[in-house]
Amino acid sequence: MTVEPYLFFDGRCEEAINFYRSALGAEVIAMMRFKENPEPQGGPGSGPAPGSEEKIMHALFRIGESKVMASDGMAGGKPEFKGISLTLNAGTDDEAKQLFNALSEGGQVQMPLGKTFYASSFGMVADRFGVSWMVITAS
Repeated sequence: MTVEPYLFFDGRCEEAINFYRSALGAEVIAMMRFKENPEPQGGPGSGPAPGSEEKIMHALFRIGESKVMASDGMAGGKPEFKGISLTLNAGTDDEAKQLFNALSEGGQVQMPLGKTFYASSFGMVADRFGVSWMVITAS
């Protein structure tokens, strides 16, 4: 059994995936646009906003050994991520600094990266899409 996060970017999924490719070396495994759906949605309110055919219905990408799923969802506006953080376990303090700085670009640092009693590096940042990340290098 595995648990994998599924992130809904509400219209900014492709932008987010491209950011994670650049910032974290994410590798896209699969991606399907709404226009490629073999079973199109029917009726009002059952699919993405009109004109969203190019938006991402489903994507799967890998960051290191972890898989993350993502979608534009209803593609209606600003994504919201509340009550959850994704953790990046860096192998070295230098790697933690690189990852933290990349995620911070256009985002908001919630706790600067630094040494703690439980890690040689630990920091918290919400990236430009509002996804919260904890970057850590275990002591």
